[in-house]
Amino acid sequence: MANAEDLNAISTLHEDGLHGVQSDNGEWIDLLTHHREPVRDPVAIRGAGNVTVFGLSNRFDTEFPSALTGKVAPEEFNETLQRINSVLKKTLPVNVKWLFCGCICCCCTLGCSLWPVVCLSKRTRHALEKLLDWENNHLYSKLGLNWRLSKQRCDSSAMIEYVLLVEFVPRLQIHRPD
Repeated sequence: MANAEDLNAISTLHEDGLHGVQSDNGEWIDLLTHHREPVRDPVAIRGAGNVTVFGLSNRFDTEFPSALTGKVAPEEFNETLQRINSVLKKTLPVNVKWLFCGCICCCCTLGCSLWPVVCLSKRTRHALEKLLDWENNHLYSKLGLNWRLSKQRCDSSAMIEYVLLVEFVPRLQIHRPD
């Protein structure tokens, strides 16, 4: 028959949503931290194009980062970046034309002529995020990776640019003994 002290050692769901046990002195011990592998820093893939519209470059560098060696094949990585670059190649020239026209007419329209390029840039970002979600669902989630579009400050200036982040998703080590 179990007494009250033994019940404190039973694994429960803590109010924060973390699995763990409560020690005899009342401290909460998170068990999942002991069963997770350490998470590496994400790999940032910066824009390598010569034109940037609202922080989004017209292409990303296709050079394979060494941090992804052993996690994904270089061919798969290049195919993903080619798909991303094809979306940018298709949409950004239109954005540049609308930006140019918007800047010319900006004084006459009190800035309203820039709204089309803002909407087109938002549409481009959504198309990239949709493509990255598709890539994550079909390949990269199985490999323990997650691609996402993220804003980051440029190294050389105070401007903000969009970069591709390849995050390492921690896996639970379920084969480890308790």
